[in-house]
Amino acid sequence: MDLFSCNWKPLLPLLLFAFLFVYEAWVSVPSCTVVPASSQQNDVIAVKNPGEDLKVMMVANLLLLGSKASFFDQYFRDYYMSKFFRKSFHSLKPDMLLVLGDLSAKGFELTKTKWVSILHQFHGILGPFLELPFHVVLGDRDIGECSKLDSRSVHWISRSFPGLDSSGCGGFEISNVSFVSLNSVALLCGNNKLRFSVERTIETESLDLRMEMEGASKVMDDCGNLRELPDSFRWRENTMSSGSGPVLLVHFPLHRIANDSCMGGNGFEKATSSFLHASNALEHRGFAGSGPYDLLHTVPPNSTDYIFQALRPRIIFSAHSYEFCDHTHSDGTREVTVPAMTWKARDDPGFVIATFHGEERAVSVSYCSLVRESHVLIVYTCFLILLLTMQLMANTPQLRCFR
Repeated sequence: MDLFSCNWKPLLPLLLFAFLFVYEAWVSVPSCTVVPASSQQNDVIAVKNPGEDLKVMMVANLLLLGSKASFFDQYFRDYYMSKFFRKSFHSLKPDMLLVLGDLSAKGFELTKTKWVSILHQFHGILGPFLELPFHVVLGDRDIGECSKLDSRSVHWISRSFPGLDSSGCGGFEISNVSFVSLNSVALLCGNNKLRFSVERTIETESLDLRMEMEGASKVMDDCGNLRELPDSFRWRENTMSSGSGPVLLVHFPLHRIANDSCMGGNGFEKATSSFLHASNALEHRGFAGSGPYDLLHTVPPNSTDYIFQALRPRIIFSAHSYEFCDHTHSDGTREVTVPAMTWKARDDPGFVIATFHGEERAVSVSYCSLVRESHVLIVYTCFLILLLTMQLMANTPQLRCFR
């Protein structure tokens, strides 16, 4: 072996570690693609004041385990997830973060003390996003199925997150964009009193919207109490046009016709095949059957019709299925289903960036994909093999450099 090879030999491990460092920085940056609107939706052609736009990062199905997380989850998956959030924050510069349910993997089984470990894990992963406003929607893995849905449990879980009332619903406004989040898990339940609380929230939001549209100036009596409105006003037909209401945030997608396709850009799969793919992916990651609802569940048709009639949502963002979907309902309302942002659910996680253009009431949507877990594991495996090979060569007498 020549002298040139001998001089370079000690530097090879350093070069390998430098390559690994550069690779980690590179793969942590998300790849985002604008999803073109369908023919029934309005694309954004020109924005008068781009500085006034509201950019929101939407994630779902983080499936955190808290204190029950394995060594692999804590020091590999959580490590990379934190890098994903940090890189997304610096490269995309969002104004707000929305988590559309299933923050926890098995939160419906946890005590209050163990829920605290979920929150600590969540805050540790968020990093710089803790500086931004954020809102969390409750999912089925967070609060459980109908038979185990307890109003007291939902209440104390809701208190852990900003903007949620005791039933797990919320309403807020930021940069002149109104948002309404609903506890869609309760809408799947028959006579559960939480469902009635959610329906009252929908009714209240609908009433506020109609009063705002009709220019009502007073809803309080002289004593400062909310004045009871006549039933004729409360239940009359909502005359607001479709898309004139708030942005709707739910965990479960709204009901749609079974053969409706998933209108996505860049060759995104159709809804049915996506759901089946997600179900198969879960089986390999140990989550099949561990959640209270399967991936095909949607909000029931009657509740879906009630939401459309009462709220006339500007656009809907949902989750649960673990796959991205861009769907247009029969009245022209767009619903975007946010994919899972975790390797626990799928090999190629992702998220959505939604930009709200105030005056035009238009919304542009970008689908952002992250590196596949299998690719990262392959790189780490190759790195270890090369490192061990170089160590073996260094310890083999026949391959040592001659002095």
